[in-house]
Amino acid sequence: MPFDISFPAHFHGIISTISILDVIDITIVAAIIYKIYEMLQETRAITLLKGVIVLLVVAVVCNTLNLHVISWLLQKAISVLVVALPIVFQPELRRALEHLGKGKILGRSVFLDDTEAQNVVDELVKTAKSLSATKTGALIVIEREMKLNDISATGVHIDGLIKSEFLLNVFIPNTPLHDGAAVIRGNRLIAAACLLPLTENHDLSTELGTRHRAAIGISEQCDALVLVVSEETGTISIAENGRIMRHLDSETLRAALKPAFVSPQSNFFLKLRGKDNEQG
Repeated sequence: MPFDISFPAHFHGIISTISILDVIDITIVAAIIYKIYEMLQETRAITLLKGVIVLLVVAVVCNTLNLHVISWLLQKAISVLVVALPIVFQPELRRALEHLGKGKILGRSVFLDDTEAQNVVDELVKTAKSLSATKTGALIVIEREMKLNDISATGVHIDGLIKSEFLLNVFIPNTPLHDGAAVIRGNRLIAAACLLPLTENHDLSTELGTRHRAAIGISEQCDALVLVVSEETGTISIAENGRIMRHLDSETLRAALKPAFVSPQSNFFLKLRGKDNEQG
């Protein structure tokens, strides 16, 4: 059956001009748009983005129907939005740029081998259990691929090997380092008493205090994993990607912490090794 029978002549003319480079170009653009949508999906920015899209659709419809006054107003509004959007989306834009800049090429890897990672996780779980038992508040930020030098610079510089006894001393109540967050890089504590940005998410439970809101806030802006111990209830929580998991027991906490210290490739091979052992 001839190609022209299925499609009008002008569609055939358009399709005949598409080359393999055009297909690659369109695929890359589609992938970028999807990745942007994926990053914005769990943030407040997705609601704003939907509003902008609705505004653009209305502008096109009004222009098609020759509604000159409404079209003029919408054009002015869109001009203002071009300036306002970078300001409104500042946290998301910053996070996107940090995603582009992360990786081993631009910085030293902080990931550990399996044995080192397990040792650090055991020390953190032990610390969290002790703090929870005494209802001692704590906020621990675990750096991953995105560097947290700007956060650690707000606190007191420390360079100490991760040990439970050491961390418990840092969070002793009514001491200079107790308030604020501790920052961990690899198997070392690099800073304490650091200041973290609070989340602007107003839909969170009123049960969440300043520590939890700070944990969510920093996890919205980078890929860090944040461990929180509540001063009021002793509840152990983990914040990641703007979300928080609460009421964790030791095993769940250990499973949540381990991926923060080993590379994604190591995680993949460890899972394969585990499946092989089960089959064996």
